[in-house]
Amino acid sequence: MSGGVWDLGLGRVLLRCGPDPAATAAQLEALLTQGLVVGLAAPQEERELAAALQQQPPRQGGPAPEPAEAWAVGPPGAAIAGPAVVVGSGGSSGARRWVLQPLASLEAAVDALAAWLEGLDLDPAAALILNPLPLHHVSGLLPLLRARRWGAELRWLEPTLLREPARLALAEPLDPLRPALISLVPTQLQRLVNHPDGLAWLARCAVIWVGGAALPAPLAECCRAAGLRISPCYGSSETGAMVCALEPARFLAGDPGVGRPLGHAALAIAPGAGAVRIRAGSLAAGSWTAGRLQPLPLEDGWWCSGDRGRLGPAGLELLGRLDGAISSGGETVFPEPVEARLRELAEHAGLPLRALLLLPESDPLWGERLVGLYRPAPATGSAAGADQAAPAPLAERLRQLALQLPPSQRPRRWLACAELAPTALGKWQRGRWRAWLMQQPITNP
Repeated sequence: MSGGVWDLGLGRVLLRCGPDPAATAAQLEALLTQGLVVGLAAPQEERELAAALQQQPPRQGGPAPEPAEAWAVGPPGAAIAGPAVVVGSGGSSGARRWVLQPLASLEAAVDALAAWLEGLDLDPAAALILNPLPLHHVSGLLPLLRARRWGAELRWLEPTLLREPARLALAEPLDPLRPALISLVPTQLQRLVNHPDGLAWLARCAVIWVGGAALPAPLAECCRAAGLRISPCYGSSETGAMVCALEPARFLAGDPGVGRPLGHAALAIAPGAGAVRIRAGSLAAGSWTAGRLQPLPLEDGWWCSGDRGRLGPAGLELLGRLDGAISSGGETVFPEPVEARLRELAEHAGLPLRALLLLPESDPLWGERLVGLYRPAPATGSAAGADQAAPAPLAERLRQLALQLPPSQRPRRWLACAELAPTALGKWQRGRWRAWLMQQPITNP
């Protein structure tokens, strides 16, 4: 069944993103043409979005709305001018926000990206846009709007195909003479690169934007060695997806970071903590909190993101989340760059490591210390079951690797976690894993 729509009035509707993305996209286009404000949510987040907009879901046992899988949204009050969409943001830090993006703002981002492609001698109208991301995610919504505005063809990719590269190559063959554009998160990219059919399929893409999470250094080097036209990029729901992107040629030449601003945006680094500041024609109007639309906090038109970065010769380099910084032994430590370094060391050492996450915990002497959570890679052959049955050897090897880091960055202890993994979009739900950590007994390091 396609996504369901329920209208409250005041020019607002909630659209469920159903299993048929093309049908849901057609509904969305029709609703935007009517000038409506459209809330987009995954099925499991409908109640959360409705609660944020002060909407009461149907009573248990009461009559179900029609269609049954959707209900109206929107708090009482004056109508907010559409067309616009409401999409989720902020899942990585545990505080979910619902961002209002006017269609005109999103189209500013779409036009800027078209100019960026033209700078690469690619014709946006002649491109094939591939979309493996869900419509309720801003990076899954923008391919639809790009195709709509550029007059390009949009092809929806079944998400399971990216987990089966051999089937993907057969089901979605690419014409090397036609520029194919795709946006991926690092987890999706890694799965495809790991399989020869997936690698060959990616090699036929003209641009592979990678965002949503940091691109691990070993994966970046693997992509460079294969000659993949990767474009690391940066943006958020509040910025209408990309505000900067690194040209594939610069990536292949070894440039770091996520590139320079697109034509509709400007970047700056705030003094002190080094927060990334953004001014763009695609900034959101605000976010819904407890039924009220809170305007996006701006200072002279600049929005201060939750990311720390620096501007180098190749553009923006991201250094981690500001809200994740800890004070350890008088030093400010950002866990994400430390995670990236440890993953790189583990990769070079050939450790059987599938996932790694660093979290803080209180320490009477240091103030805070990092704790390392890890998930071993499945053992094969004669080693099968060794790390799962006795994870201490892998923990000890990780501890030894961490000795190459400054004392404030060395985890005080390591804990095996069989379920440890980022979301399907490659983001870490740090709040969830902090709750898991708090349930573990504290032992001497």
